[in-house]
Amino acid sequence: MVHARPLDLEGVLAFVRVVDLGSFTRAAAALDTSQAAISLRLKRLEDRIGTRLLDRTPRHVAVTRQGELFLLAARRLLEAHDSALADVAGAAPARLSLGISDHVAGPDLPDLLRRLGLAQAGLVAEVRIRPSRDLATAFDSPGEGGFDAVILRTEEPAERGGTVLAEERLGWFAAPDFPAPRAGEPLRLAGLAGPCNVRGVATRALDAAGLPWTEIFVGGGVMAVGAAVMAGLAVAALAPSTAPPGALEIGGAFGLPELPRTWIVLRARRLDGRAAEALRTLTAAYRSPGGR
Repeated sequence: MVHARPLDLEGVLAFVRVVDLGSFTRAAAALDTSQAAISLRLKRLEDRIGTRLLDRTPRHVAVTRQGELFLLAARRLLEAHDSALADVAGAAPARLSLGISDHVAGPDLPDLLRRLGLAQAGLVAEVRIRPSRDLATAFDSPGEGGFDAVILRTEEPAERGGTVLAEERLGWFAAPDFPAPRAGEPLRLAGLAGPCNVRGVATRALDAAGLPWTEIFVGGGVMAVGAAVMAGLAVAALAPSTAPPGALEIGGAFGLPELPRTWIVLRARRLDGRAAEALRTLTAAYRSPGGR
């Protein structure tokens, strides 16, 4: 009996990462390699299987029908591989303590953690969502927070030696049926509780433009603020990546002042092994695609 040649696990992992991250560039960052290497691994995998798994254009990556059929089996194969290595090693799992700014995490974070496999064998991931200001302070004082890494949203591209992952301009978001305020009527705002850099930027911009405003909803997190927006209660200053699905950017239509650009910045201590791999994978999801 002739046995089929085994699949190359590096190619399988490259395929899964491209699908999860929607970009060859992001997959390369996650796997600490080059975009050309990812392309070569995918080609070899497709040649081995005998079918195209991905359709790629300069601006888009799509999974083919055959790729969708292969994806579930590919995930199971990688999970079995990681579990086998963890069983053989017999050591305590690695730990990753990560802080993510509320204005970075966004509504897709739970699904992102699941898809990227941060709960796989061999790793204990502790993820805490806090304001950027609190995370920066805790990272600079290890005894206070104990973070291995923090992902912040800042108004400066260089946050004390951090690595810039992406750049976004803040916008004014509201429900599609939210009415524009009448002349002299204050703009109804929703924002985060406590000191919040984004809230400060928004209110300063309105004050500088001479526009009246009133804060009518204070949420404990961006998801709560997004819920208030979609309920039609108020307008919120948010990054497009954290705005709730269905919300519209209404700044131009309402004559609101342009909000500044912000940067998503990673600050991390030296990590290795499974923790370093997991951090690379997660932060790749927040990187600007740059290319496909």
